[in-house]
Amino acid sequence: MKSTRRSFLSSSMATAATLAATSEVLGAGERIGVAVVGVNGMGHAHVRTLAANKGARLVAICDIDPMPRARAVKTVQDAKRSAPTQVEDFRRLLDNKEIQALVIATPHHWHMPIALRAMAAGRDVYVEKPASHVFREGRLLVEAAQKHRRIVQHGTQMRSSPVTVRAAEVLASGILGTIKVTKAWNCQRQVSPKPSADGNTPKGVNYDLWLGPAPQRKFNRVRFHRSWRLFRDYGNGDIGDDGIHDLDMARWGLGETTHPIKITAHGSRVDPDLGAREYPDNMMVTYEYASGKVLIYEDRQYTPYGLHGVDSGNAFYGTRGYMIFSRRGFFQVFLGEREERGPALGERGRVGTPLPAHMENFLACIRNRRPTSAPADVAHLSAGLVHLGEIAYRTGRILRFDPKTETFRDDRDANALLTKEYRKPWGLNG
Repeated sequence: MKSTRRSFLSSSMATAATLAATSEVLGAGERIGVAVVGVNGMGHAHVRTLAANKGARLVAICDIDPMPRARAVKTVQDAKRSAPTQVEDFRRLLDNKEIQALVIATPHHWHMPIALRAMAAGRDVYVEKPASHVFREGRLLVEAAQKHRRIVQHGTQMRSSPVTVRAAEVLASGILGTIKVTKAWNCQRQVSPKPSADGNTPKGVNYDLWLGPAPQRKFNRVRFHRSWRLFRDYGNGDIGDDGIHDLDMARWGLGETTHPIKITAHGSRVDPDLGAREYPDNMMVTYEYASGKVLIYEDRQYTPYGLHGVDSGNAFYGTRGYMIFSRRGFFQVFLGEREERGPALGERGRVGTPLPAHMENFLACIRNRRPTSAPADVAHLSAGLVHLGEIAYRTGRILRFDPKTETFRDDRDANALLTKEYRKPWGLNG
């Protein structure tokens, strides 16, 4: 399935109609049974969203740490909903017939090992961004969704946001001409912990299960809650943490429905005060498509300011004008040589929350068995930009990519980075 701006607009309107229809006929006995795996950070936000959704029933809360599990259960009870079961090992969820869907909000290295097992067990999945930890996992996600006929929702929630629907109307109108170049940026001051010596695992934490497919190593607090995303064994750095939201919108605005063919990247460390990390604190990536169109990505984690007044945003450059767009709930069009102001929506600095709409879209698609606003193929294309950008950075050279074979041309070292090794028994085949 190809997702263009026009098809996105029509599918978004169809989804809105579906939501209106289903919300009127659902009874208490027809609630969808859901389990959330990983309930720190964004996972806890999903717990709040589901606890407030009358069409869902939180059957279980799963986490290797008892403290966030207990906090999540209290959140559900505070919403006047029945307390979900607490589970440490996600495999217990796959035998529970009350559970129809899993929401996966673990560290990135666990996304696909859990999602692929869940789909094989007949469960639909909402997978936080980036869906894949390495490029090859994205292709396996697409194949598993097709094989098992499962509904997949990727956690790029701007695809369910009203500001995106309105921006799609403006882009489809042709007022900007043909979009030739887009830019995505994620620029915000980040603070990560200072390096720390290995220590004892916190009481009650199943650290071996937390590591899962990652290499065995002693517990270190810097590599655990929150800051795990800055280490390759578990996360994808800033480009895969927050940056993927903006990459997803940049590719959407460009109208490309395949992978790029040429990738270049640069990154470095310029601020030692940012603490322990294996990723650069600034990064620039350029992706060129077979059509000649170009997508540019920039992140800066050492500055308290963004671009065009927003920390996370996009610029869609057309032949007649351009649009500044932010997932904070804002866009502004500028037209012609004098950059006269055109259509606009929202205000800079306004923070929206499309999470409930994105989750509702997932639940509606479980009922009607139609693709979500961010299905598996869309997830693979956008998460793929994260991985291709990092591989270009790590190899330090211009990379030529074949979208059909999903391999680099004549580059053994780069191809080796498309996948990884998995610690037993957590491979992707069982």
